[in-house]
Amino acid sequence: MRTVFCNGMMKIAGTQESLVFMTGDLGFMALEPLRDMLGPRFINAGVAEQNMVSMAAGLAKNGLRPWVYSIAPFIYARPFEQIRNDVCLHHLPVAIVGNGGGYGYGVMGATHHALEDYGVLLTLNGLRAYIPAFDEDLAIILGQMSVAEHPSYLRLGLAEQPKEYVLPTYSAWRRLEKGNDWVVLAVGPIAGGLWRSIRENHSVINPSLWLVSELPLDELPLEFLSDLKDSPNLLVVEEHVAQGGVGQMLASQLVKAGIPLSRFETRTALGYPSGRYGSQRFHRRESEIDAASITTFLTEHARRS
Repeated sequence: MRTVFCNGMMKIAGTQESLVFMTGDLGFMALEPLRDMLGPRFINAGVAEQNMVSMAAGLAKNGLRPWVYSIAPFIYARPFEQIRNDVCLHHLPVAIVGNGGGYGYGVMGATHHALEDYGVLLTLNGLRAYIPAFDEDLAIILGQMSVAEHPSYLRLGLAEQPKEYVLPTYSAWRRLEKGNDWVVLAVGPIAGGLWRSIRENHSVINPSLWLVSELPLDELPLEFLSDLKDSPNLLVVEEHVAQGGVGQMLASQLVKAGIPLSRFETRTALGYPSGRYGSQRFHRRESEIDAASITTFLTEHARRS
């Protein structure tokens, strides 16, 4: 999504003179067009993410619209204190961009993986997180973040959209498939491969597939609640640890609303069960959050409840 992100930022920068973009010495072979366009408004802050976030807070305090960019764990974990104290406690409109959400950086290992990012950041005052699934999502999300009056976090990944499928209009919640079996809620790019697998195996599984792209969860859509009423078996799939994840957020909302379910299952990032590092695909498979594992689960449990 980096190239699409860069193009989207250039469109915003062309109309928003207050925009300032800061990078922690990353974004090479992708962000050069934005750098050239912004000139002095593009700042390479170096490998100093804590200082970069504090600088961004100061710029926002003085009326500018700063964006800070780095590999995901470098931009939410290392400068967490600065995000908390300098940005969120003052409710400043700093846009934080983390590239390579989940296991996106593969064999680079745990130091480069972002498995708890939105769960951690959503504990902070007023922050909103955006997890685009498809390239087309970015234009809307960037537009929202560019005028937001609150801190925000954008989790970038590798878009996995089936090119021949027609995407529904962007919204925080989207139904990708309407079925009569399980209700599946996916978070972020992982939805793309799952969408294709569900369609290719339609003869044996027929779930409703939902996608959520903005957190914390707002009021649950009536269509989503209607699907749960028709088929009260819910599966949440996310490339994030269970603690602080969408599964826990949604479970809390459903309990408060008194929505009954026959079954509630979650599939989340399990870390490193084998103690080995590999590609993003390898780690998803180990955690059984890949499309094949989810399809196998749905096949085994189809129409049995």
